Amino acid sequence: MRTTSHRRALGLLLVAGLGLTAASCGSGDDEPAAQGSGGADQKVTITVGCQPPKSNPKERAGWDEDVAAFQAAHPNITIQSKDAFPCINPDTFQAKLAGGTQEDVFYVYYTDVQKIIKAKQAADISEYVGSVKALGDVRPDVKGVFDDGDKTYGVPRNNYNMGLVYNRKLFTQAGLNPDAPPKTWAEVQEAAKKIAGLGAGYTGFGEYSAGNTGGWHFAASLYARGGSMVSEDGKAAAFNSAEGKAVLENLKQMRWNDNSMGSKQLLQWEDLMRMMGSGKLGMMIGAPDVVQSVNNDFQGKFEDYGVTAVPESEGKASLSGGDGYMFNPKASPEKIKAGLAWLEFHELTPGKGQFNYERAKAQGRPVGLPIPDLYGDTAPGKEIVALRKQFATVPVDHFTPYVSVQASITNKLEPPKAQELYAVLDVAMSAVLTRKDADIDKLLSDAEGKANKILAKNT
Repeated sequence: MRTTSHRRALGLLLVAGLGLTAASCGSGDDEPAAQGSGGADQKVTITVGCQPPKSNPKERAGWDEDVAAFQAAHPNITIQSKDAFPCINPDTFQAKLAGGTQEDVFYVYYTDVQKIIKAKQAADISEYVGSVKALGDVRPDVKGVFDDGDKTYGVPRNNYNMGLVYNRKLFTQAGLNPDAPPKTWAEVQEAAKKIAGLGAGYTGFGEYSAGNTGGWHFAASLYARGGSMVSEDGKAAAFNSAEGKAVLENLKQMRWNDNSMGSKQLLQWEDLMRMMGSGKLGMMIGAPDVVQSVNNDFQGKFEDYGVTAVPESEGKASLSGGDGYMFNPKASPEKIKAGLAWLEFHELTPGKGQFNYERAKAQGRPVGLPIPDLYGDTAPGKEIVALRKQFATVPVDHFTPYVSVQASITNKLEPPKAQELYAVLDVAMSAVLTRKDADIDKLLSDAEGKANKILAKNT
């Protein structure tokens, strides 16, 4: 399974807001759009984005194997895979959308979907999604990401929500129970003090405060407390609230009174990952795939880590996201139907494509992370969970605290103008972590004023 944490980090580089120029070109070849739905025997070629790059040979081999199997079962469909990496390049993505040069079936982040729909840069596939029976079992909050009113514009591939990643080994060393991780911020605070007390170089809790990552994690903590980044209509900031103040007060307390966050601050994405991999960081906010990145890229070990829900998020919300596919607005009905058939096979079928855990295990890839969770507690969801356990290569039980509460947590997407708002809130996050006398009320008031100016441009 491709990890999401690196793509989220890349997503922090994207400037929010896509060009509003409607697509004006074809979808990659000169085939005219068909006038009707066409016959099942009509040959069609589709371009599909986000093939794993050559630098990721195991996942690429799996993709190519799946293409071959799909084409054998659908001899009239030819798939031309596109392997641009990253799948969304901030420097070219908007230009491709504006020019209509994206693939017939193109890859998107959840946060871009509604902007793409409003800009008429994706095809309305409502007429054809009835053929994808698997969509009937997909969680409504996941499927709904690609809806606008009663129309559908895409298919999900991956989803996640934030949690609390923690070092089980350090919990044990500090006299804490790794099978009963913190459920409240007060419990996080107490655990962080005990871990920091293990000695020089140990950090109880780590947090971002630069490169837009601080604002991102502010939003995650805010949602877990029941707060919102913006008003319901998206026209005004809503984070200058009791919940927003509590986020900053909690961090200020841990940083300056408890000394459990370490003296090095202004941390960005890779910094906390490296600290977690070193075995000296006790806790951080992150989705479950953070554990995979720490293991693969930062010398950590899967067995040392666990994940639970963001503290106090039960019955409230968790910052969520994901990715999926949409269709070039110039794609013919035949291309759309062929693309949907491919997506159902590769992204939505237990035991196939991205859920082929038997193959992943044979390739030496990690199996057992509790994401994506496209289906919840439906029959295909249970089948996927069973397959993960059957072919697990990582300690599945270490994710139990996270999995067990998901049904009570509402997934909540990032706000409009997310990156710009995150940059504003980086200032508040960095202030409370670098200045003992930081004025939280003033920080939030200043951030609110700046955010309102940003949001006013979005109306």
